[in-house]
Amino acid sequence: MKTYIVDIDGTICRHDSRTTPYSRAKPIKERIDFFNELYDAGHTIIYWTARGGNSGVDHSELTKKQLDQWGVKRTELRMGKPPYDYWIDDKAFNVRDFFMTDVRTGETKSMTL
Repeated sequence: MKTYIVDIDGTICRHDSRTTPYSRAKPIKERIDFFNELYDAGHTIIYWTARGGNSGVDHSELTKKQLDQWGVKRTELRMGKPPYDYWIDDKAFNVRDFFMTDVRTGETKSMTL
């Protein structure tokens, strides 16, 4: 089984801008379904978010409530991902690249974002 570290905003929900409250984020159902399938297959799914990283505001209760309302299955929710401009990692995927490549087969998906 694999471990997936997944961001929330811009990955499983649409969040328009830094000035838009997180409470107005809209779930992306097909992406949530994708990660739920991985969870159901026994993979570890950890959602790690930078919500509140710049402001210092604790968004953990709101975030837990949203994930529950959206039906997000998870092994763990982690807050406190550091804000950054670039994430350099040998295993990292850009969300657009990830959802255009089938992680099971390596084939390019036809799904448009």
